[in-house]
Amino acid sequence: MHALKTALVQMNPSVGALEENANRIIADALSAAGNGAQLIVFPELALCGYPPEDLILRPQFIQDCDKQLKRLADKLPKQVFTVVGAPIADGTGRYNAAVVFHKGGVVGIYRKMLLPNYGVFDEKRVFDAGRDAFTFDAFGTKVGIHICEDSWQPDGEACRALAAEKPELVINLSASPYHRGKRFEREAVFATAAKKLKAPLLFCNQVGGQDELVFDGGSAAFDAKGTVTARAPLFQEYTLMGSNDWKPLDPVEEVYEALKLGLRDYVNKNGFKKTVVAVSGGIDSALVLTLAVDALGKDHVAAVTMPSQYSSHETLSDAGLIAANLGVEFYTIPIFPIFGKFTDELSKVWKDAKPDLAEENLQARIRGTLIMALSNKFGWLVLTTGNKSEFATGYCTLYGDMAGGFAVIKDVPKTLVFDLCRWRNKQGVVIPPSTIDRPPTAELRPDQKDSDSLPPYDVLDPILEAYVEKDMGVDAMLAAGFDEAAVRKAVRLVDLSEYKRRQGPPGIKITPKAFGRDRRMPITNRYRG
Repeated sequence: MHALKTALVQMNPSVGALEENANRIIADALSAAGNGAQLIVFPELALCGYPPEDLILRPQFIQDCDKQLKRLADKLPKQVFTVVGAPIADGTGRYNAAVVFHKGGVVGIYRKMLLPNYGVFDEKRVFDAGRDAFTFDAFGTKVGIHICEDSWQPDGEACRALAAEKPELVINLSASPYHRGKRFEREAVFATAAKKLKAPLLFCNQVGGQDELVFDGGSAAFDAKGTVTARAPLFQEYTLMGSNDWKPLDPVEEVYEALKLGLRDYVNKNGFKKTVVAVSGGIDSALVLTLAVDALGKDHVAAVTMPSQYSSHETLSDAGLIAANLGVEFYTIPIFPIFGKFTDELSKVWKDAKPDLAEENLQARIRGTLIMALSNKFGWLVLTTGNKSEFATGYCTLYGDMAGGFAVIKDVPKTLVFDLCRWRNKQGVVIPPSTIDRPPTAELRPDQKDSDSLPPYDVLDPILEAYVEKDMGVDAMLAAGFDEAAVRKAVRLVDLSEYKRRQGPPGIKITPKAFGRDRRMPITNRYRG
């Protein structure tokens, strides 16, 4: 790299916090320059945060970004080259751009050529595509720029155009969100791009949580043969300057860290001071409570248990025990007196109707009302406790256990919930072992078990992965050897529950395809296949 000392600043911006993000860029650039960096690279759209979504369509937003770009030109270290991701607009359109600063001015702008429009990405909605490759000379090194997707298509237009310029170094500014296994996929893509471009490639990724998305960082350097020569850590801000400081994470630990980061940033960036979790003595609420304490600290978390006449001594004991283990504020509000008053009044309308799902859902909705009352009174953010298996099949109550502000584990399959709890207890036991070992139950009727309504989770979760994440149809799943009765039941439940999911709170994406931004299905849908 012609001895060009480069710093990749793995930054955690906040969407829309233009002045704050600019202040961070200036401070980090000055620090990197003070450590000898000659070329300093920030992530994609670092100035405004990613994804800015329809903020880009507001002229005032672009104008305010431009004001901060002028400020950066004045305040960034003059003796080095600094590359910052930012939105720009001119007479030809609105662009996802990389702005190159040097000696108090802008020496060049690259406009992203390939705009992703799949999965969680909607860039074609708000941006126009750039048409030209771009290089600049940095102290005798010819540097080419890509922005994220540009390098993901090694045979695509952006790679072909840049390869024709014969760069000696390529920098890629990215905001590449996390899902399980994404790091390996990402490194394979950039290794291929480096080989296609016949130049070392430096990948600078955003880190942090933004609504449903988590950006894991993992910035890395690749030589011209595609070999990784340096990596930054995952899930933390870091400036990578040539040394290999990456520490591999266990696959389950990786998910745990993603959930922690996504939760911490959602709470802090939205200005909440405290969260509250309804703990039942079950495994899902135990995991959410533990994540909340690990992410935010015990003083920022409260727990409430709301036992019914069907709650067992064991689950009630475990709810109190985990709250004590974690040292959080803990309240008990029994719901059976309230439930009795509700049913007394409803019986005048229900008359002689036999108890059924209505009474079960009523209990969940009483709990939802109570925990939202705590939220309103104290300003606490309610963290819901439903997992992906439940959200997928509708095994949850609208306006009941779905009531809340943030669904921490809504993209975590139930089998992974167990794995995460076991992993966390290996770091120090806080979740009662009986909570993990007990068969899952909603405790809304006598002797209820999840398996009364759903296939066993070790059977169900692979079916849900095939149907939801891999888009396999019924015939394909049967051909793959899945149990027919379980497949048809799971597919029916998934399809019928779209209306519930559409009304649920946002939650953290950790799988390749999450409900919501990733998977958008019509509510009124008569297709079965």
